[in-house]
Amino acid sequence: MDFELGWFMEPLMNVEYPESMRRLVKDRLPVFTLEQNELVKGSFDFIGINYYTSRYAKNIPSTPNAASASYLVDSNVNATVDKDGVLIGPNAGGSIFLYVYPKGLYKLLKFMKENYSENLTIYITENGYTEKSNDSISISEALKDQSRIEFLQKHLHQLQTAIRNDVNVKGYFYYSLLDSFEWGEAYTVRYVFYHVDFKNLTYSRKKFTKWYHNFIKSIK
Repeated sequence: MDFELGWFMEPLMNVEYPESMRRLVKDRLPVFTLEQNELVKGSFDFIGINYYTSRYAKNIPSTPNAASASYLVDSNVNATVDKDGVLIGPNAGGSIFLYVYPKGLYKLLKFMKENYSENLTIYITENGYTEKSNDSISISEALKDQSRIEFLQKHLHQLQTAIRNDVNVKGYFYYSLLDSFEWGEAYTVRYVFYHVDFKNLTYSRKKFTKWYHNFIKSIK
C-alpha cells in the first residue's frame, strides 16, 4: 500500500486508514465515528490525480534510535530519483523535483483500478513539464519547446494504454495555461501553454500550444 495514496483513498473507499498507517502513526491518527463513517465513505463524484513524476521507494525499518514521530517521517520510506545510480528518467529543465517517467502514470492508474474499483471515475487534473526560465534568450527562441511536445505525447500514450485496459479515465488537463509563480520554484521554471514576458506583461503562443490545438482538433 502506498502510504500517501492510502491516507485519502482508504477512508473514502473502505472507511478507515490503511493498516500500515494505523500501525505507524498509532494514537496520533484520528478515529472516525460511526456517523463520520457514513459521511466519508463514497463521498466523491470522481478522483482527481495530479501526476508529474515518480520516485523509487524503499522501506526504512523502524529502529529504537529513529527520528521522533511526526508526519515528516511517518511513512518510513526512502524515496529517491535513482536506482543503483541510474535516474528514473531525465530531469525536466530547471526543475528540482520533476524527472520524466511517463510509465508512472499508467502504473498509478492501474493501481487505482486494481486496488479500489474498476468503475472509479478518474480525471487527470494536472500533468505538466518544466523548462528553465531564461530571460537572456529571445522570445522567438523561448517559444520553441519540442521537449514539452514529446513529454505530452508519451504521457498521453500511457493514458491511452490505461483507458484501453478499462481504467475509467474521463478527462485530462495540462498544467499550465500561463507561466506563473510556482510554490516550490518561484519564477525559475515555466510550465506554460503561453510564454509570459514578466517585464512587459505580454504573452505569446508557444510551439507546444499550436501542436496541442491541432492535436485536439484531430480527435474524432
